[in-house]
Amino acid sequence: MTDQGVSKLSINTIRTLAIDAVQQANSGHPGAPLGMAPMGYVLWQDFLRFNPGNPEWAGRDRFVLSAGHASMLIYSLLHLTGYDMPLEDIKNFRQWGSKTPGHPEFFHTKGLDATTGPLGQGAAMTVGMAMAEAHLAARYNRPGHAIFDNHTYAVLGDGDLQEGVNHEAAALAGHLKLNKLIWLHDDNQVQLDTATDKAESEDTAARFRAYGWNVLKVEDGTDLDAIRAAIREAQGSDRPTLIQVRTVIGFGSPRAGTSKAHGEPLGAEGVAATKQALGWTSPPFTVPDEVKAHMDATERGAALEAEWNRRMDAYRAAYPELGQEVGALLARNAPANLSELLPSYEVGGKAVATRNASGEVINALAAAVPGLMGGSADLSGSTKTTIKDGGEMEAATMGGRNVLFGVREFGMAAAANGLSLYGGLRPLVGTFLVFADYLKPAFRLSAIQMQPVTYVLTHDSIGLGEDGPTHQPIDQLAMLRAVPGAHVIRPADANETAAAWAMALEYDKGPTALALSRQDLPILPRNHAGVKKGAYVVKDAEGAQVILIASGSEVALALDAAEALGTEGIPARVVSMPCMEVFREQDASYRDSVLTPGVTRVAIEAASKAPWYEWTQGGPVIGMDTFGASAPAKVLFEKFGFSVQNVVKVVKAAL
Repeated sequence: MTDQGVSKLSINTIRTLAIDAVQQANSGHPGAPLGMAPMGYVLWQDFLRFNPGNPEWAGRDRFVLSAGHASMLIYSLLHLTGYDMPLEDIKNFRQWGSKTPGHPEFFHTKGLDATTGPLGQGAAMTVGMAMAEAHLAARYNRPGHAIFDNHTYAVLGDGDLQEGVNHEAAALAGHLKLNKLIWLHDDNQVQLDTATDKAESEDTAARFRAYGWNVLKVEDGTDLDAIRAAIREAQGSDRPTLIQVRTVIGFGSPRAGTSKAHGEPLGAEGVAATKQALGWTSPPFTVPDEVKAHMDATERGAALEAEWNRRMDAYRAAYPELGQEVGALLARNAPANLSELLPSYEVGGKAVATRNASGEVINALAAAVPGLMGGSADLSGSTKTTIKDGGEMEAATMGGRNVLFGVREFGMAAAANGLSLYGGLRPLVGTFLVFADYLKPAFRLSAIQMQPVTYVLTHDSIGLGEDGPTHQPIDQLAMLRAVPGAHVIRPADANETAAAWAMALEYDKGPTALALSRQDLPILPRNHAGVKKGAYVVKDAEGAQVILIASGSEVALALDAAEALGTEGIPARVVSMPCMEVFREQDASYRDSVLTPGVTRVAIEAASKAPWYEWTQGGPVIGMDTFGASAPAKVLFEKFGFSVQNVVKVVKAAL
């Protein structure tokens, strides 16, 4: 068979596997894989560097199917190129326990570089991946030793390009001149509801050129030579590249070129008609022997990784200290002496805002954690996220550890997911807690993908004062705490903040959100062991009649209230609960030792009350039922009931 013949047969195998799987599941999106198959084939067959035998190989190119609804495209490619993707899993598309869920899921299916489906975020994450490659190359590559040297690719659709996060991320990528980032746009001019010209009239190419991108066009998405030429040109660019590939959604099907091809099976008759149009006569789920031999990449991938390993060995021999640092970075282990690195604060010393303490901790850890890097959404001076002497990441200085993300909260968080997914790096991102609303979808993907991104969220309550209700978070803590797998830590003082950072570095199953104060908070006795269990007794009282549970700035209030209650003959225990999620994971005996069963409980937090009812077991919660107001912090706490007098009143009523 000629090269052209086996290429055509391979592309049609990708297509028929996709439509057979969707039809058998009676669920899915057949249209995009039918149109995308040629570009997917060219990219994976001729350009992408990967090893099916080791999907986590650090030297591989990264590929993200941002149009995640077209998941059968990548599942077909994984099967055909030799990954652990048996045909049986293709046949069980979208079924319980299969490796082929409806949208690609990182950690669930080997060979994927990201979880996608929420449009826009996949491509935005590739910006972070490209940033990671450029950053690590600038820091560690040496003449003749290019150990970080890969391209990052995304395939995305019109819906991806319409999402706002894509605008944020693309603008950042252009500014940083991420020349190893290549996006292939499935330009089929159709979306779920309608033709794209019913929803947009912008000039996408002009927009990307304005961002500083190189823009190329392939007028026929079935022209393999044109696709190859465009990718080669993109690889030689000094800027990120958008390749607009004109395709036909539902290629070959009776629904070709229409919205009907997008999100539902073709039906038995439609599948038969499509296969007839493609000249395909084999039974469902057939992979011809010629295609198996042609597309299997196991030997090629093993050779690519072996060559990279030789380069790594040469690098370690030439630069042993750097080689050791790179190895530790890629392992992403927390330092063995982590507790020794953390600053300690003395009781009775000067009160410290937890955002300031966090900044001190970041800089104490920076030298020992080479992967620690990141920045804020134009708020580094307020969030205290700057790594001193870390340099700024700019197009000419990509080795800088401080990223100037601009006012792009969603794009920042999505890029941080990409930085983390690349491997080795421990990204942090910062903004005000109230603006967690802007980045929440990326925070959710951090959790779904189990990525250890640290979110530094400052100005954590009405305590920020005069900026008023638009900047005072009320519902955000409850929102973040509702995300499975995420740790939300609201430390009560500088010592708890140091312990919270240790928790963040030691937790590798999801993101950590640090809710930090603007106002100064008094120093509590250092109890890292208690903080790391999520909650602990700060002050006890013999025969306690009430347990005051609080987090953050309200722990100091609880201590003052406990003292006042004691003078009235009501002994009170005070519990600091910086992290509900971790406390929930402790065994029952420890939980009961902190929150004694049968004792009245009162919770105090200047935020939405809802999460606290789990812990008060019917006891009252002193929290916020309204938005805040513009006034000095002390006035606001008094007016909204966060005073010793009100806590005592509530406790007496509860007893």
